[in-house]
Amino acid sequence: MRKILPILTLAFASFFVYSCDNNDDDVIQVEDNDTYSVAYDINNPVFSRVNDNLYTYGNDFNSPLVESDVVLIYMQVGTDGGSPVWRLLPYTYYVGNVDNDAVDYLFDFSKFGININVNASFALTGANSSYYTGKRFRVVVIPAATGPSSKGAVNYNDYNEVVKIYGIDESKIKVKN
Repeated sequence: MRKILPILTLAFASFFVYSCDNNDDDVIQVEDNDTYSVAYDINNPVFSRVNDNLYTYGNDFNSPLVESDVVLIYMQVGTDGGSPVWRLLPYTYYVGNVDNDAVDYLFDFSKFGININVNASFALTGANSSYYTGKRFRVVVIPAATGPSSKGAVNYNDYNEVVKIYGIDESKIKVKN
């Protein structure tokens, strides 16, 4: 019996060692917890002329974004009681009462930077340069991993809701040129 007990113990231990799954090829997706919401302003950007109807502005990030991050850009369209009123891009401004005359404020982004485009159905030269000069934009970078799935439905058109939900401290927003 003494000789059988060590053999059974060895067999029992080898069963667990052999049956354990040590597959290191499995990929585990981890939520991106090292990215946080950040915002910065671009005051009076210098747009480059592409043609009479299209002007563009580009700005690089200080460091590349995480691939899952999302960028929102707001344009200040006025003030209310001394507080800025922000409008989410893309935004179309209709000039006068004519539906054919419009200015489109658009943007795109990559992990390296943003581009803001101002495109009009008329020439943006001369007096019409006011549609792209003297503007103020707010760039908001939010981690997609903490987006609507964990925060609930977010109305991105409402700048104040975005700031509240993503914990952006407006007193720390800097101007980037």
